[in-house]
Amino acid sequence: MRELAVLSFVTLDGVMQAPSAPEEDTSGGFARGGWAAPYWEEVMPEVARTAMSAPYDILFGRKTYDIFASHWPTAPKSDVAEILNSARKHVATSSSNALSWENSYALTGDIVEGVRNLKSDVGPLLQVHGSARLIQTLQANDLIDEFRIWTFPVVVGSGKRLFGENSAFMCYALHDFRVLDNGVTQQMFRRA
Repeated sequence: MRELAVLSFVTLDGVMQAPSAPEEDTSGGFARGGWAAPYWEEVMPEVARTAMSAPYDILFGRKTYDIFASHWPTAPKSDVAEILNSARKHVATSSSNALSWENSYALTGDIVEGVRNLKSDVGPLLQVHGSARLIQTLQANDLIDEFRIWTFPVVVGSGKRLFGENSAFMCYALHDFRVLDNGVTQQMFRRA
């Protein structure tokens, strides 16, 4: 059985929506996109080293998949681009639109059961990138083994949050913590 980890960038007030650019995700009228961009230079090498260096498959919600698929296949060559482009990508979707990014596979129907089946398969770690609604569904059904969270010293007020109001009560144990020079903290929590 393989494990599932969530990789997430959040503000101090728990918002994970549109960290990279203003136009990344404006749903719900969100106008504060790009809040993490000033910190990327120091953060991304650390993310690549601590959370993206070992082989993994990616689990996406459809909206996040579409955002990534519009950028990474044509992004300049880099270690991160190579990892993301070559990884197997499972996409929780109800859309009939084709998945055009290489190595992408639709996960349809009962998503919870589909993720349980993926976890019971042989393979590398499953890692969720972005995908707030999917993360909340996985957390409510006790399918997350680890949270890999980078907290940025920014408050944006409203937006999609990592943990919603109806999050299930669960305990996690901190197993790694770092503070970067720019004030971003990295926390790794495992299911207790």
